[in-house]
Amino acid sequence: MKKLLFLFALAVGITTTGSAQENPNILDLDSQSMCITGKGPGQDGAINPYAGEACIAVVENMGNNRFSIRVQSKDKIVAQIPIKPNETKEVRLPKGTELYFDSDLKTKAKVDFKRIAY
Repeated sequence: MKKLLFLFALAVGITTTGSAQENPNILDLDSQSMCITGKGPGQDGAINPYAGEACIAVVENMGNNRFSIRVQSKDKIVAQIPIKPNETKEVRLPKGTELYFDSDLKTKAKVDFKRIAY
């Protein structure tokens, strides 16, 4: 019985750990510019549940190197925001804008999206 409980606990732990690593909104960056959201399905680096409406992107730098966020509207840069290691910033994304992550060095980032409360 103890062995069965141990195996069950081990299986639950492995499943939980695996699902955290498969989060599509955690991105590895490496000397690149990456479209995060705004281009559409199959082209975006992360899933924005509020695509097509204004929202807020919550961006966390989980790595050891800085990177920057770029918000664009029809090829015009609206904002460029640096993100230091272990820093989290909220960025307003107006409807019709695109969000990019620009990195010169290897780092890891997480992005989540929130609905704008009016």
